[in-house]
Amino acid sequence: MPLNSAPAPVIATPPTAHPAPLALYAHIPFCQTRCTYCAFNTYAGMASRIPPYVSALLSEIRAVGSAGGHPPASTLYFGGGTPSQLPADSVRQIIQACARFFALDLSAEISLETNPGDADGETFRALRQAGVNRLSVGMQSAHADELRLFARRHNFAAVQNTVRLAREAGFSSINLDLIYGIPGQSMSQWQHSLEAALSLEPDHLSLYSLSIEEGTPLHARLLSGRLAAPDPDLAADMIEWAADRLPHAGLAQYEISNWAAPGHACQHNLHIWRNEPYLGFGAGAHGCAARVRYENIASPDAYIARLSAPAETPSFPLSAAAAATAVVDAAEEMADTMILGLRLTAEGVDQATFRARFGRELWDVYGAALDRLLAHDLIERSATGAVRLTKRGRLLGNHVFCEFI
Repeated sequence: MPLNSAPAPVIATPPTAHPAPLALYAHIPFCQTRCTYCAFNTYAGMASRIPPYVSALLSEIRAVGSAGGHPPASTLYFGGGTPSQLPADSVRQIIQACARFFALDLSAEISLETNPGDADGETFRALRQAGVNRLSVGMQSAHADELRLFARRHNFAAVQNTVRLAREAGFSSINLDLIYGIPGQSMSQWQHSLEAALSLEPDHLSLYSLSIEEGTPLHARLLSGRLAAPDPDLAADMIEWAADRLPHAGLAQYEISNWAAPGHACQHNLHIWRNEPYLGFGAGAHGCAARVRYENIASPDAYIARLSAPAETPSFPLSAAAAATAVVDAAEEMADTMILGLRLTAEGVDQATFRARFGRELWDVYGAALDRLLAHDLIERSATGAVRLTKRGRLLGNHVFCEFI
């Protein structure tokens, strides 16, 4: 169901007993510079807004947590933007607010995204002491020409130094992001970037095929003919090669784009892929809980203004920053569970779990679609009775997901 930009509905406050813990997401929209592929809600040159923004974020956390009866939360993820632009003390305040108003266990997974070269050893030590225990580093590539295409400010030496400093500061769970399917990128360049990343012994890798989004500088270059379109067949070959290589480095694929060492799968993202309730705080953040999907107002200035003097505070899970909402009915919840759950390459969608959640048999709801997908070797049944993507299905995931829209 599309989000409705009309005034946010008043949702009945749920009882204090919540069926599942929440995953919490804090959006930090500030960047020093903006990447040419970025279509996220991010802004450069707004560092002066960080203090009032943090105050607004704390107000939103307090308001939503209080309205929900201080529900439990299992993870916290700082995304952006560049969350490492925040002072470590601000990160600490946000973590403490989540612990207070959402009963977040401080031993839970608390992740923070950072760019190579943006933090020194002292900052990493302060972040670790504040409670952050997982870092996601935006490496993207080991090649200078590809990094220039993306307007990234770092080089591979900065990635090496960032990982070293983070390890010395006590981080034992580090993810590296990489992009493949870049215009002009050869298979050997991709292989070199991946091997360079593996030389740093990451605990987790996220590999993303480049998507050139409308409105980005890369899209403008593509339209003008100054940039060749990515080759989808080569990109498919690249991710197949990576999928064959990474198990030999001790990293197992658990989601279409993600590989992890034992015990290092991202718990926050697993929560989202299992279609469990989550809350997003900050400008442009999204959330879905208590059968309400919402999106906050995108402008940081407007977000700060709304949280500084809210005229009316809606009921859980909404805050004064909510700009668009939609009620999620049972049919949409089931479809989302299929689309998200099938991204989990090993786990898939378990039939018993589906039955316990929805009171219906998976094949009674989606039998025709599942039979078609089985016939085309896009899904399979695991030994435990789960439905999951085949190797072919992982490459053609969008075709699979369309069956449930």
